[in-house]
Amino acid sequence: MKKLLVIAFLLSSFYAHAQKELAFPFQGGAPIMTRFFKDSLTVSPDIIAKKASGVAVLKFTADVNGVVQKIVIYYADDYLITLPAIDALKKSTKKWIIPDKEKFHDFIIPFSISYNTPASGVAEVQKAAYEFYKRRKPIVARDQIPLNDATLLPTVSVSYDLK
Repeated sequence: MKKLLVIAFLLSSFYAHAQKELAFPFQGGAPIMTRFFKDSLTVSPDIIAKKASGVAVLKFTADVNGVVQKIVIYYADDYLITLPAIDALKKSTKKWIIPDKEKFHDFIIPFSISYNTPASGVAEVQKAAYEFYKRRKPIVARDQIPLNDATLLPTVSVSYDLK
């Protein structure tokens, strides 16, 4: 019986320790992170003019103070999509929480940028979006993504209005 209690105690303490390390790594949690990036990500006039939309998956390293370093593009539908995502990521410096006893930690964050469908002129918008799609130049990482060494964050989705 004592062995069973000891095992139960060890498992519960291990579970409590694992819960401590799994805290969300952005100050304030996931909803605050999503709001921060939606507020900080500025869609450029070039993206709006080209009716660009797509995904960018970025890996970055944060140090013990939460300072963003070493941003790497793992995938992007086009370089144009990465620019506002990288700028917003740089604004997030000192907001990251690093797991215990690590000097640096890698994070992977996907960004999705799209336009809101307009009430009129849909055919013209679709034509412009198709032109962007035909001319885009995807960026694909040649190395594997080390998911065991990085924390995958939720996708940040941003939609913009066409002018």
